[in-house]
Amino acid sequence: MPDTPEILHISATNAVEPISSNEKPSFKIDQRVHIAGDPRRTGTVKYIGPVEGYSGIWVGVDWDNCDGKHDGSLNGIRYFMAHGEKSGSFVRPQNLSGGISLLDALNFRYRGNSTKEEEDEMYVLSARNNRVAIQLVGKDKLQEKLNRFEELLGVSLSYLGISSTGSPQQIKAAVPNLKLLDLTGNLLTEWKDVGAICEELAALEVLNLSNNVMTHDITDLPLLKNIRILVLNNCGMTWDQVEILKHSLPAVEELHLMENNLRTIMPEPSAAGTYVEGFDLLRLLNLEDNCIDMWDEIVKFSQLRSLQQLHLNKNNLKHIFYPKCIPRCDSLTGNEMQGKGIKPFENLQCLLLGGNKIEDLESVDSLNFFPSLKDVRLSDNPVADPGKGGIPRFVSIARLAKVQILNGSEVSLRERKESEIRYVRLVLSKLQSDNPEEIKRLHPRFTELKELHGIEDEKPSAGKSGPQKMASGLLSITLKCVGASIGEKPPIIKKLPAATTVGKLKALCESFFKLKSIKPKLFLQEEGSPLPLLLDDEMASLTELGIGTGSTILVDEES
Repeated sequence: MPDTPEILHISATNAVEPISSNEKPSFKIDQRVHIAGDPRRTGTVKYIGPVEGYSGIWVGVDWDNCDGKHDGSLNGIRYFMAHGEKSGSFVRPQNLSGGISLLDALNFRYRGNSTKEEEDEMYVLSARNNRVAIQLVGKDKLQEKLNRFEELLGVSLSYLGISSTGSPQQIKAAVPNLKLLDLTGNLLTEWKDVGAICEELAALEVLNLSNNVMTHDITDLPLLKNIRILVLNNCGMTWDQVEILKHSLPAVEELHLMENNLRTIMPEPSAAGTYVEGFDLLRLLNLEDNCIDMWDEIVKFSQLRSLQQLHLNKNNLKHIFYPKCIPRCDSLTGNEMQGKGIKPFENLQCLLLGGNKIEDLESVDSLNFFPSLKDVRLSDNPVADPGKGGIPRFVSIARLAKVQILNGSEVSLRERKESEIRYVRLVLSKLQSDNPEEIKRLHPRFTELKELHGIEDEKPSAGKSGPQKMASGLLSITLKCVGASIGEKPPIIKKLPAATTVGKLKALCESFFKLKSIKPKLFLQEEGSPLPLLLDDEMASLTELGIGTGSTILVDEES
C-alpha cells in the first residue's frame, strides 16, 4: 500500500481563521498558506490536484521549517520540487488557510478576549534568557485602553496569518497614530501591500517584516519618507532588491537584513565605482547570519558617511583589512583634489565580527586603522579562541589601541593597563629576534607599549646576587578552589617564580590544598572576560601565559 499523504486533524480552539470541513477554499500556485489553526506553520503552495491512489484534491505544500514528509514526490511520482528532502507534504484544502487581513488581525489580537491557556503562555525573556510569566494586572482597564485603537502607538501582529491589507483607509482610521508595526511571520508577499500600509499610516517609523517571503518584484513602491527602522530578516532578500528599496527609504537609520543568504553586495553602477551609495542617514546595518565570506564585499559599505554600527556576526569571513582612502574629486572639474581623500568607514564605531572564521593576527591589528572604532566583537573566531591557538582577551586588548568594549564587555582603564603590561612581558619572554622591523611586523604595538609603561628588557644585572634575582622574579598569585569535590577552602595568595610552569603549579596546588586523589585543572580568571581561560599547556610558564602579579587562578578538578 502506498504511503499515506499527510492528513492533519486540526483543532480550531485557537484558530485565527477557522474553516469548516465543508469549505473548500481555492488556492493558487506559489500562494503562501498556513495550517488552519496554527499560523506559525507556514509554507508555499506548489501543487494542486489529485494524488495517485487517493481520492479527491490535494494541495502540495513546501513548508518553511522543513516539517514535512518528502521532497515533493510520492511513490515514484514527482508532483513538485520542495526545497528540502523532508519539507514537502500533501494536505487537504480544508486543513489550510490562505490568511486574513491586517485589520482582522488587529481586531483579533487587541479586541479578542484571551483564554486562560493563552494567558498562561504569555511570558517575557529575562536577561538570562529564562521565561518570566506575565501577570495581567488591571486587565479590564488595559482591555478598555486597547479597544481605543487611536491611542495605540505600537502593535505586534506577529504570526497571525496576515496575507492582505484589507482596506488601507480602514487601517488609517483604526490606528492613525501608529509608530511601530511588527508583522513578523505572516503570509505577506507583495511590496505594493507594504507601500499601501505605509502610505496610510503617516506616523509609522518602525516596520518589521521578518519571516515573510517577499516577492522580488519591487515596482511602484511609494516614498516611505517616515520609516526610520526597517527589519527584513529572513525575507529572501537579494542586494538588488535592497538597491531598489533604498530609493523609497530616504529617512532609514537602521536596516536589518539577517538570514537572507546574502553572499555578494552588488551596488548600482555609479561614478564612485563599486561602493554602495545613498542611505544618507543609515547608522546601523545588520547583516548577521548571512553567507558573506570576502571582506571585499564589506568594503563596498565604506563610503556610507553616517554608518556607525555594522553587524557581521555569523558569516564566513576569514580575513579583514582596512581599505585605502579614496581620492576626493572636485565637484566642478571632476579632477582629483591633491592631498584630499575620503576616509573609509569614517564614523564606524561598532563592528561585530563574532562567529566568523578569522584566524590571523593581521586582521585583529587592522582594526586599529578604523578612525572611530571602539566597540568590537571577535568571540567565536579561531583567532580569539586560545583552545584553537588563538589569543586570550588580554592580548586582544593590548593589540587594539582604541577598543573600549570587547566582546560585549567594557574595557576599564585598569584592565587596559594590566593587559598591556602583561602583553609586553609575554612578548619579552618569547622574543627570538632583535630586528626592529621583524618585531614591528609581529607585534605592531610592542615598542609603543614598552615605552608607555616604562618596561625595560628583563635581563639579569651583573651586580645582583642569586637570591635578589629570584625575589625580583616572584609573582603574587591568588589561588581559588572551585571544584565541587575539593570542598570549601579559603583562597590563598602565593609568591611564585615567573618561570613556574603550569605542570609545576598543578603539583603545588595538590600540596597547598592537600588534594589526595583529585587531579587539578587550572583556569586563569581574567577581568572582563565572561569565561575563565583554561591553562592546558603544562610546559608553558606563568610569564609566557602573560600571568602577572595580582592574577587569580581557579583550581578545578579533572572530570
